[in-house]
Amino acid sequence: MPDTPLIETDQYRLRKLEPGDSAALFETFASEEACRFLARPRFESEAELCAWLTDPEWNGRSWVAIDKSDGALVGRFVAVPAGDDQVSELGYVTVANRQGRGVARACTAALITHLFEREDHRRVFAEIDSRNLASVALAERLGFTREACLREHERTHAGLCDMLVYGLLRREWTMGCTLL
Repeated sequence: MPDTPLIETDQYRLRKLEPGDSAALFETFASEEACRFLARPRFESEAELCAWLTDPEWNGRSWVAIDKSDGALVGRFVAVPAGDDQVSELGYVTVANRQGRGVARACTAALITHLFEREDHRRVFAEIDSRNLASVALAERLGFTREACLREHERTHAGLCDMLVYGLLRREWTMGCTLL
């Protein structure tokens, strides 16, 4: 698996997640509202969240976004290999008090640009709970194409969920940003 490199935008620094980051993420991941679209229910303790975030069996890479203006941790972003080393599934969570401010859009765009330009990916995709309208809107704003609706595809703490698959090919990526 490739390293988890530093990725910078004008406003955010995406760095590799560290175990101590669970403290800043816990308030969001302990909220039933914030976790309603996760496969698992909210976290009961910071230790439980830390173990999940740093699970050595997990095969993905995890970044946290730091706001350069105040040093606050504002989100978590992941890339998980899928199929071959030119395809990754993406995931993103913005901390509760920063949602709706463009964090996910800016940081996901930077991650996509990195994967396409620096790691030679040909495709990225996201599986999104069909009820997660904010995530669907983000994928569409970033230029992803809805490729499938997998009905009753995933059993979560909320029951059976329909999952939407959104894909983006390197040749379709028009929102590239300058990587610092």
